[in-house]
Amino acid sequence: MTIYKIYLDSCCVSRPYDNQTQNRIKSETTAIMQIISRFWNGEWQSVTSTVLQFEINQISDLAKRSFVKGLFTSIPQIIFVSVGASETFRGKQLEALGFKEYDALHIACAETGKADVFLTTDDAVIRRAKRLGSQLRIRVENPDTWLQEQTNSKGGN
Repeated sequence: MTIYKIYLDSCCVSRPYDNQTQNRIKSETTAIMQIISRFWNGEWQSVTSTVLQFEINQISDLAKRSFVKGLFTSIPQIIFVSVGASETFRGKQLEALGFKEYDALHIACAETGKADVFLTTDDAVIRRAKRLGSQLRIRVENPDTWLQEQTNSKGGN
């Protein structure tokens, strides 16, 4: 069984709190919760960072922030990346390619943490990452798409 190292961005850890009336949001939430359950079971490893902690603390809706913090802190923190000089430098390189500041730092931290995949529900980040794939050191995917691929190609391992 492959033990994936997965970086979930703030969009992912916030998704279960989003309005679940749209099929896409429900599907992504289901996928994210399945991934998190694999973290809890020790099947896969979570890669996270100070950037994610910071973004969660910036959520203005107190109920949502509390929910997301609870979800975030329940995930076993296997690999934790603090933003240092190398992440800041790499983040600036990624910003120069068109990524927004926090997205660039998330990707830089995921690369530092040697994650197998960086998961986000942000379509713009995914599209840009696909166009610039050769310049990234990590795969960027939607959690639902990625989980379906793993389930279909490897029997869920």
